[in-house]
Amino acid sequence: MVNKGIYVTEKKGVTFLFFGSYRNSCISNPEACGPEGVTFSFFWKTQDQQAKLLPASGGRVISSGFKICSNEGEGSVEFYTRGNAMMKWKASFSPPGPYWTHVLFTWRSREGLKVYVNGSLSTADPDGKVFYDYGDAGAELLGGTEGTARRSVSGAFDEFVIWERALSPREVRQYFTAAVGVQVLLSSTLPWSLMTTTTNPVLPTDAYQPIIAALSRDRGSLPSPSSLLGDLQDVSFSLPNASLAEHTALSLAQAFLKAIEDFLLLSDWIDGPESPVLLSSLIHTIDTVMAHLSHNLEGSSEGNSLPLTLEGSSAVADYAVVKMHPQTLNVSHYRFPSRGQSYISIPSEAFHGKAWITIVGLLYHNMHYFFNNINPVDTRIAEAAAYKGYMISASSFLISIKVEPLPQLSHNLSGSPLITIQLTHRLTPRQYSQALNKSNRVHLYCAFLDYSNGTGVWSDEGCVRESGDLNYSVCLCNHLTNFAILMQVVPLKLTREHQVALSSITYIGCALSIFCLTITLVTFAVLSSVSTIRNQRYHIHANLSCAVLLGQVLLLASFQLSPATLPCKILAILLHFFFLSAFAWMLVEGFHLYSMVIKVFGSEESKHLYYYGIGWGCPLVICVISATSSLDSYGESGNCWLSLENGAIWAFVAPAMFVILVNIGILIAVTRVISRISADSYKVHGDANAFKLTAKAVAVLLPILGSSWIFGILAVNAHALVFQYIFAVFNSLQGFFMFLFHCLLNSEVRAAFKHKTKVWSLTSSSTRNINVKPFNSDIMTGNRPGTTPTKLNTWDKSTNSANRIDLSAV
Repeated sequence: MVNKGIYVTEKKGVTFLFFGSYRNSCISNPEACGPEGVTFSFFWKTQDQQAKLLPASGGRVISSGFKICSNEGEGSVEFYTRGNAMMKWKASFSPPGPYWTHVLFTWRSREGLKVYVNGSLSTADPDGKVFYDYGDAGAELLGGTEGTARRSVSGAFDEFVIWERALSPREVRQYFTAAVGVQVLLSSTLPWSLMTTTTNPVLPTDAYQPIIAALSRDRGSLPSPSSLLGDLQDVSFSLPNASLAEHTALSLAQAFLKAIEDFLLLSDWIDGPESPVLLSSLIHTIDTVMAHLSHNLEGSSEGNSLPLTLEGSSAVADYAVVKMHPQTLNVSHYRFPSRGQSYISIPSEAFHGKAWITIVGLLYHNMHYFFNNINPVDTRIAEAAAYKGYMISASSFLISIKVEPLPQLSHNLSGSPLITIQLTHRLTPRQYSQALNKSNRVHLYCAFLDYSNGTGVWSDEGCVRESGDLNYSVCLCNHLTNFAILMQVVPLKLTREHQVALSSITYIGCALSIFCLTITLVTFAVLSSVSTIRNQRYHIHANLSCAVLLGQVLLLASFQLSPATLPCKILAILLHFFFLSAFAWMLVEGFHLYSMVIKVFGSEESKHLYYYGIGWGCPLVICVISATSSLDSYGESGNCWLSLENGAIWAFVAPAMFVILVNIGILIAVTRVISRISADSYKVHGDANAFKLTAKAVAVLLPILGSSWIFGILAVNAHALVFQYIFAVFNSLQGFFMFLFHCLLNSEVRAAFKHKTKVWSLTSSSTRNINVKPFNSDIMTGNRPGTTPTKLNTWDKSTNSANRIDLSAV
């Protein structure tokens, strides 16, 4: 529909008639034409009587959809489509001379290209071929001459007319005879309302033309959704009770659906509280208009005019309006749409006893995206309402079918005949991620919009999901209306007994860990003056204990807060930081262990800075990036933690998995070294306790290197209940294990504590003359002057012997 005017423009010495830009139009994109096709018509002549050329040698009329050219006395029309495979149709004909010649060509996907010269069919290309070399993707429709090195001639063309449907041969002849001045009685079927020409044709009187014009007019600034919906409802109520010719019905349907598209573009209301009411009212309005088309389609009262079919496609929906005698249905089922993986099928036996039937089908392209976050309480789906708080979303196309008179269907869903509905699921990335999460249970409902109470409410009454998987669903229903597949994702829940047990383990374990970590930090602080406790290893232990302590205190506090509140959000960010810090200090533990047992690198001072940068700096950077980029992911999903739905949880899981994998590698390497030394010691000294050292080392390293979190990864669903218990026990008791191995059972700490106790005892007795022997590594190792050490020697920095390592690291 050329509605932006035609004018002359000159660019770089080239003169064009400019028709405007139609980027999303059938004119520039034949794929958008639908089954109706498109028609282009114009007159041309050359003033050079000897030349059989276009207005210029090499001149052309070109858009992204077609090209008209002339070369060496031969004219041709080329037509292109850009679907999955680019197609080209080409038809040649004799170009005009010095007299006005009318050229008209039509294109339909199932008929191909037809070229008419002076009202008669001249040539055609019904099949076309795959084409790979058409690169002009512009959307501007141009016609003119090129003032280049090619020879040009004087010529002219006029009355360029475009119809957004393919004219029939009869209509082509009618238009040609009228255009050249022959007085004929034009049929009312000529779609003057669908075209714009360089002249101003008089529109025939038609009761529907004012409505079509009103729907097609530019509304300027976008009105409010409720105002636009009111306008559309007024249109549905004011449709005249008059017969509709096929072309008028098609024009009305396209104009109305284009107005619906404008309504859907007002996306600011989609997530508002009025959204469900507006959407259900909108669909009901579409049903009303399409039903009017079916009732008033011309020929419905004349038996010899049936069947009648009106099919089309728009950005909103594919649609079909059919009037027919049931006896003409030569198949076992009527199916809408006739092709595709989403459809409705009605068995022909449901039409028995009907003199005639009308069928209206609609397959909406994007309407399902607007039906998200449906509260299950607001539906009539009993199973969904049982899971309060877990929102429902449409996961398939919305498809609608209406038949009058009503087909005879079984009242019992186990009987026949029934409507079969197959719908392919259209899951968003978030829905797909939720569905694949094994900790969730996916519920799929065959539902429809029930308008029995005046407003559309989703219900599953009279429908059952017969089969399907995550990709599609097959439903059986005993009524007709608007259908869709609704999806509800519900997290798997443990039984009450298991919930209480796991909760008790968590509370008791965390409380015990908090108590033990507090004692550990106090012990390290009190013994900090002792040289053996003042080294770097105990600084790392203290920082790790501090991070775990604060994390577990905040974890217990988070159980008392309500999600989606500001305190819960703040606590979630702090939990993220301290749990990441705990993992970071576990990584530092691993690096330090590796540097002491296997490979010494860097000085104590340089490593000290690196360790603090890793332990506290890296978690801070990760938390700042995560919080600033997705603040809404904290404290919103049922607890004061990161959301599991939009991928934000990876800001914790990814660093944690990295630490676990690195520390497992370090643990294996250290264990191999200790095992080798233990075996050598057994061969030389026959000391069986060396093997106990290996087992002890592994037991000591497991909690501080974060290995218990492996069970957290395995505890992802109800089928891994045993791992949930293991994870709850080991992780909540991490602080207890750290106190046990690095404070209570640590020989250095015990020796330092004995020394400190002795100093306190001597100080309190005021025996200042007693010479207290300084505390040194001999006390720690249990050696006395003049005796031979019974334990393995510590690291000797003057040697590189692989068997002489600092086993005090573990």
